[in-house]
Amino acid sequence: MAEDPRRPIIAIMARLGRETQLHLDERYRHFRVTDVVIIGISLVLAVLAVFNIYYVRVVYTDLDGIVENMDSIYRNLKRVDEDMSVVANKVQLLSSHVQHMESLNRSIAGMAQVVPEVRGNMNAVTGTMGRINEDMGLLGQAMGNMDQRMQQMTGGVAVMRENVRQIAGPMSAVNPFLP
Repeated sequence: MAEDPRRPIIAIMARLGRETQLHLDERYRHFRVTDVVIIGISLVLAVLAVFNIYYVRVVYTDLDGIVENMDSIYRNLKRVDEDMSVVANKVQLLSSHVQHMESLNRSIAGMAQVVPEVRGNMNAVTGTMGRINEDMGLLGQAMGNMDQRMQQMTGGVAVMRENVRQIAGPMSAVNPFLP
């Protein structure tokens, strides 16, 4: 019998159909794997987003606390600076009084000639007053230096406070959107 000329074409078409079906099955399997991977990555990203929101909230709260502490430090340093100015003024006043002690010491030295018993004690007072005068001068200078340093610290804290405010500013804009 003669072979049907359509048979090779039918065989080729059947083979093409099987190959096409295998390709479609493999493609469908790859799509399912890809979908599972996408869902897994999406879940991981959602969990990371929740943690990020939590940490942003914690950072925002901590920055608020830092700003409040900086404000407190600034107020306290300003108060200390004012107190140091008062102390420096008192030391200067005391130093001027100690300078008057020298003239008093001279008057007492004159009295020592009249009262010989008082002379020995007055000489001791003279030495002590000279040392007190020197110590008061040094103390006045130290208080002036301390006053300058306190003003510098107050200025530094003011700059730090403004810098922290600038950092905390954007956080306050984001805060209403946080849970």
